[in-house]
Amino acid sequence: MSAKLNHIAIVSSNHLLVGRFYEIIFKMKSAVSRRGMGAVTVRDGYVGLNINRRSPARPAGLDHFGVEVDDCEGVFDQMRSKYPQVKWLKRPSNRPYAGISTHDPDGNVFDLSQKDMENRDGLYVEKESQQDRYINHYAIRTMRPELCAEFYHDVLDFTPSNRRPGDPNYYLTDGRVTLEIMPWDVTAYDKTGIVRPGPEHIGFKVESVETVKKEIEELALTSGVYGPWSLVNRDEDIARGEEFKKSCPLGTYQFCDNDGVLFDIAE
Repeated sequence: MSAKLNHIAIVSSNHLLVGRFYEIIFKMKSAVSRRGMGAVTVRDGYVGLNINRRSPARPAGLDHFGVEVDDCEGVFDQMRSKYPQVKWLKRPSNRPYAGISTHDPDGNVFDLSQKDMENRDGLYVEKESQQDRYINHYAIRTMRPELCAEFYHDVLDFTPSNRRPGDPNYYLTDGRVTLEIMPWDVTAYDKTGIVRPGPEHIGFKVESVETVKKEIEELALTSGVYGPWSLVNRDEDIARGEEFKKSCPLGTYQFCDNDGVLFDIAE
């Protein structure tokens, strides 16, 4: 089966400002037709980053990812056979590029689509390219990382990547983007606020860590609402940043965007 991680979704009360942040720092290109509506979409040439407007009862933050497959029915057959506890739901026509929503065995939500799906509107369809700055990984913290890693391999045919000795994380790739499955442990938050299991951060590859770091720091100093949240001002924020750095070996520098979503960068 051919499966491609094609979008990542953020929920935000400030979706226009958040979209502008990723345009400025990562040179992502806006889907102009979506600006000002209920979502802003920016793209790196392979992955679309969809920033959805927050609605009542919906928490803000990193929310889900989406996968394009060549045969949704084949995915459903695998779920029925090996993971009968997993369900799926057809999305309404006003949810472009999210034909089906489903989840892994721990309840982490992701979307499924295929090229001929009824409510696919071509929002992220473009000639694939690679910018100097692009999404490299998507990380989830979950209670049963080994089971979830097996699920994504069995159901989506993502390829397991090598793990370093002693590394508790699992890594699977679609050939370009890595899905990082991390264990969730409440004791990791003893010096900061408790963060629930679920999506944790986005990782970017960049041409120069020092250049991007400088641009982010300058943006924080000069642009007010466009600037990122700090991970260095309060003791709790410092502890959160240290845990982030320790737990993800794929990134070399850790940040928050301008609405508190974690991301890291590496060359």
